[in-house]
Amino acid sequence: MEAMRCILFFITVTTSIYALPKSKELHLNDRVQSLLDWSNRRPVIRLDGNKFRQYVRQGPRNYSVVLMLTALASERQCSVCRHANDEFLIVANSWRYSQAYSSRIFFAMVDYDEGADVFTSLKLNSAPTFMHFPPKGKSKKGDTMDLNRVGFAAEQIARWVQERTDVHIRVFRPPSYSGTLALALLFSLIGGLLYLKRNSLDFLYNRNSWGIAALSIIFAMISGQMWNHIRGPPFLHSNPQTGQTLFIHSSSQAQFIIETYIVIVLCILLTFVMRIAAIFLGC
Repeated sequence: MEAMRCILFFITVTTSIYALPKSKELHLNDRVQSLLDWSNRRPVIRLDGNKFRQYVRQGPRNYSVVLMLTALASERQCSVCRHANDEFLIVANSWRYSQAYSSRIFFAMVDYDEGADVFTSLKLNSAPTFMHFPPKGKSKKGDTMDLNRVGFAAEQIARWVQERTDVHIRVFRPPSYSGTLALALLFSLIGGLLYLKRNSLDFLYNRNSWGIAALSIIFAMISGQMWNHIRGPPFLHSNPQTGQTLFIHSSSQAQFIIETYIVIVLCILLTFVMRIAAIFLGC
């Protein structure tokens, strides 16, 4: 009888030991499934303090989390947070609807009013901030995105995510019809002008008119307006830490919209100066 009890005890202990890793694996699967369900409903998962500790801090994990810490409430008066949120949402949507979408990486956010304890635990006193939490090991210096250096355009976020996770995300921006409407308005104005001047089209042979039109197109192209139309960069960047407004992008592979306006103004001034010089020199 005593031998039977020992055998039963041994079987119970052995079963418990083998069942322990399995229960952890099931727990991990449950968390991954919950994240997938939330991500399918909303590409950017909203987390509070409890969910942050459970899904981001708690191990084991076999997925990366790209987290945006922000303050979107109107009383916080963080205008740059709203712009950063729009860019972050573009990246998350691009990942969610790409063919490579999987449980390898999730995009999440913590709003200060919903998880102030998260800001405290991470020793953050400013927003927005983008952080990467790898599946294993502690976060490194590069796991916090340097907004002062690269800004927060969707393309820059996607490039940073690729550097940290080896996951390539092709950014798809929602279509903007402002350029199409502006072009339609321009052609309408030209058509209306031609109709009103249909009995006197001498201005079509005016060299100055054609020169101004040609220079306008040239200035628009060399200033980067086409790049703006394709990539959709932010108008400018405000440093969330210092409050400093940046008009010139620090990266040679990106630009702000206001940069194109600066280039256009400089080109116009240079053309005007050269024209005045030509008049005085009799050219």
